Amino acid sequence: MSQQPFQMPKLVAAVLAFAAGIVDVCTYLGLFGLFVAQVTGSFVMVGGQVVKYDPAWPIHILAFPVFFVAGIAAAFLAALGGGLRPALCWTLGAELVLVAGFAAAGVSGWPFPGPQAPLAVTTGALGIGAMGVQSAWVHLLLKSQSSTNVMTTNTSAIALDVAQWAGAAWRARRRPDDDDASAMRAQAKARAAELWPIFAGFSAGVLFGAIAFNALGFWTALVPLATICAVLGWVLRAAPRN
Repeated sequence: MSQQPFQMPKLVAAVLAFAAGIVDVCTYLGLFGLFVAQVTGSFVMVGGQVVKYDPAWPIHILAFPVFFVAGIAAAFLAALGGGLRPALCWTLGAELVLVAGFAAAGVSGWPFPGPQAPLAVTTGALGIGAMGVQSAWVHLLLKSQSSTNVMTTNTSAIALDVAQWAGAAWRARRRPDDDDASAMRAQAKARAAELWPIFAGFSAGVLFGAIAFNALGFWTALVPLATICAVLGWVLRAAPRN
């Protein structure tokens, strides 16, 4: 891969997480409990079919292959782009198209008559694909960037950073000349500073999306669509060409 990763500003990471939170809560509320920003919940629900039938199983099973294929497609588009800016534009453009389709299918079919309705399955697949692409391009093209749509790992990382910071602060208080404790505290603080905007952005997206979806249904998906457009505009202005 010829692209050289670069550091994404905290605000852009938070904006991406905000969009992912909205998409995820829209599908959870509108698509029978489907999670698209991460597929862990769908793994559990599919496994639960062994003992309890869930009529929404076709949507949840789609999460595995669609998320997987979306990641492969993002890697292919990044390679096709060549330089960093074209790679970001190609992958963000793909995500933009998928979110637009997600919004259009959701608005057209809502309220869905059942989880197996064609437009329900289409909406779910497009949402999963969009989040799969976002997960892949952030990991592939952005330097040391934490996931903007999978909060499980981020939450664990923040917890560990808080524990490390507290332990190092306690050591430094007991032994002010302990340089290792000071270094550990600084490292934990720096890592937490990178993660908290993502965590806050996703949380804000979920809260905003839930309230908006209750009033507007899948029209709410226009917000993440505008958000991805804004991120694409930032890439065109700020990302290095090579």
